[in-house]
Amino acid sequence: MELSELKIIDLKESILADNDADAAKLRGETKDMGVYYINVMSSPGAGKTTTLLNLIDQLRSDYRIGVLEADIDGDVDTRTMLDAGVASVQLHTGGMCHLDADMSRQSLREIGAEDLDLVILENVGNLVCPAEFDTGADLDLVILSVPEGDDKPLKYPLMFEKADLVCLNKIDALEAFDFDLDKFRANVALRNPDAPVFPYSAATGEGVREIADWLRAKIDAKIK
Repeated sequence: MELSELKIIDLKESILADNDADAAKLRGETKDMGVYYINVMSSPGAGKTTTLLNLIDQLRSDYRIGVLEADIDGDVDTRTMLDAGVASVQLHTGGMCHLDADMSRQSLREIGAEDLDLVILENVGNLVCPAEFDTGADLDLVILSVPEGDDKPLKYPLMFEKADLVCLNKIDALEAFDFDLDKFRANVALRNPDAPVFPYSAATGEGVREIADWLRAKIDAKIK
């Protein structure tokens, strides 16, 4: 190529295509190990950690569970999990706001996934970047909270298009916010008509059992 020739390379397309192939390979690897892998995504403050603690309480009698805590820095959530008796590994992303399939593979190796039945990734708090990269998870669970507003599926379409399950947290605060539950369901359906929506409260426990039962059916279909 001559120096005067302009050449443009679309790196994002190549990177994402390579990652998608690796993610599919990782799903085969976890199937062989008998492990179900869930990727949990939300904005900061939506209640991921509290939600996971509630769900783990519902599921831990049936499965050996480990949690991967992904953050740009810090270890607050990992310490919370360990204090609750949940096997957990802290992942520092080095400034990146997402995990990809190979990062997942490294993390599953570090937590000893071969000795677990269920591994849950608490992804970096962000409604944009984590949705762009397939982690190799069996299921993408998206959490939104009532204070964030019922219009978020319209503003962050990719996140809700990727979701296999949408959980709406903090319904105990519905009366305090201008949040229309029917409108939210309709907005989710515009982006992803196949994604079920479960309203719940991590603070009171309302609706958590229904989410756990739905997940249990998905987990058992893969590992039992």
